Amino acid sequence: MQRKLVLIVVDGMTPAAFERAVESGRAPALSFLAEHGEYRRATSVFPSLTPVCLTSIATGAGPGVHHIPSLVWWNRQERRIVEYGSSFAALRAAGLSQSLLDPIFNMNARHLSRDAVTVYEALEDAGLVTAAVNITCYRGKNRYSPTLPGMHRAAYGPRRFFFYGLFESDRTGAPFAVRSRRGGSVDAYAAATGRWLVTRDGFDFLAYYLSGFDFASHAAGPDGAAAGLALKQCDAAIGALFEAAGGPDEFLDRYAVMLLSDHGQTPVERVARLEERFQDVAGEVVVTASNRAAQVYLLPGARVDAAELARRLDGFPAVEVTLRRDGDDVVARRDGADAPVEKLDQPDAAWRARSALANPNAGELLVSAAEGWELADLGGRHHAGGGSHGSLIVGDSLVPLVTVGLSGEPRRITDVAPAVLEHFGVPVPASMETLAGVG
Repeated sequence: MQRKLVLIVVDGMTPAAFERAVESGRAPALSFLAEHGEYRRATSVFPSLTPVCLTSIATGAGPGVHHIPSLVWWNRQERRIVEYGSSFAALRAAGLSQSLLDPIFNMNARHLSRDAVTVYEALEDAGLVTAAVNITCYRGKNRYSPTLPGMHRAAYGPRRFFFYGLFESDRTGAPFAVRSRRGGSVDAYAAATGRWLVTRDGFDFLAYYLSGFDFASHAAGPDGAAAGLALKQCDAAIGALFEAAGGPDEFLDRYAVMLLSDHGQTPVERVARLEERFQDVAGEVVVTASNRAAQVYLLPGARVDAAELARRLDGFPAVEVTLRRDGDDVVARRDGADAPVEKLDQPDAAWRARSALANPNAGELLVSAAEGWELADLGGRHHAGGGSHGSLIVGDSLVPLVTVGLSGEPRRITDVAPAVLEHFGVPVPASMETLAGVG
């Protein structure tokens, strides 16, 4: 009988940060997993932004299948901007009440494609018990009402479901999740909930998401986060699982483990407003930018096309490359010249670009920022002086990945869900993508 499995996702941790943490001995829990497992660097999706990445991990598919295009995007059917949480200012600019509903409810209930299959749905259809802590892609078949008075809209998640205290399948006594994000309260909530689950051995599969490292990295840069309190808090949250099992060796006696990040991060020093290049056609296009990626949408009746949008960004220092479709081809424009996407030298660039543009919710033009630059969000906010992510470049795109007690060699974050299903002997749905193709 296969061991149960814990998937640990550390948001925003770069391979370099992971490797230094292990070598220095400053992260005993991470070091223990590295010593007992297989380590490699894997590739994220594009844009390498958390909603897209976590959905790709949970569905085993890129944005061309799961239909979550970015952190902020234009909903053509509803003719409105969807903002999942670039900043509070961006949420207000997009409409605060609607923008609070989008990441909590609509991303899973409406925006996530019905053709995609989440790892929770596939495992529970096979009779296994799944659990999720704080991960934003949570779609399952069990109904939950919010814990907050006055909120009545239900969410559907795994059998054991914990979402920042707003939805809880069980009473765990975990502290309030969002009382002090800077102080690590979100990961403290995850640690308390994870400890409760492991103590009761209450799952076959657990998706355990830690967001604190990414929050610190945005503020202090990836090196600053790795050198500061965020690494200690992240490691302690993983160590809490070990303690609940009776120790790290006992933990691995019970559970196989996959640990990875969803994307990398790189330092940013400069910021630009992408909208400035499209001011004279403002009524014909919608620009949705955040972090180090953007999407540009053509509105009905627009007098420009995607090629013209791309040319408008020639010489704009904040942009390294744009991507667009030309029939069945994908065109990459860089340094004022068009080329087939296969000519790009960023990690797994052709597949990532094709998947991003195959998304029916994607813009006609996709933008990947240049090294050191960030694109201001709808509220004008940015992380200049800290770290950011989203682009095709190496630093934003590569993630650390450790497997303990699993076969196979996952190379993309989309390989995670198929590897989990294969571990349990559950058939992999055709919607899940692998390096060899689809299904």
